Amino acid sequence: MRQRSTREAIRRVKVRNLQRTVPIDVVDLERFATKAVRCCAVLRRRKPTDLTKLREVFILFISDRRMASLHRQFLNQSGPTDVLTFQHGEIFISIETARRQARAFGNSLTRELRLYIVHGLLHLHGFDDQKRTDARKMERIQKRILAAATAEPVT
Repeated sequence: MRQRSTREAIRRVKVRNLQRTVPIDVVDLERFATKAVRCCAVLRRRKPTDLTKLREVFILFISDRRMASLHRQFLNQSGPTDVLTFQHGEIFISIETARRQARAFGNSLTRELRLYIVHGLLHLHGFDDQKRTDARKMERIQKRILAAATAEPVT
């Protein structure tokens, strides 16, 4: 059976804001995420990935408290983390962690959230960042996709 391309497989990217602490532009982030999925789709992988098999990707913005609960439940680690990605297409992003990291690195919150979206999509596409060399490779690809998906179309 022929593998569907990522463009055919993913029909929708849905972004939901499930936290109330920090206001975000859900429409802009959904638009960005849709572009980022297309950018990830052109990355060749040796075998099919979760991203190539999905019909939908869900990006859910949550609080540190909810993230800490998920982190403990699924990875047995305490405290919140920035991004958790699940193979069925759910990417959870902690708004409060993103805001702290954005301040620490001198980024806008929007840029930090976009970076986390790309990071989660790359995990769905089979990239890993557990080893130092893999993390560096993933970081280089993240920067390229972030730049490509952020670029405004020339009219």
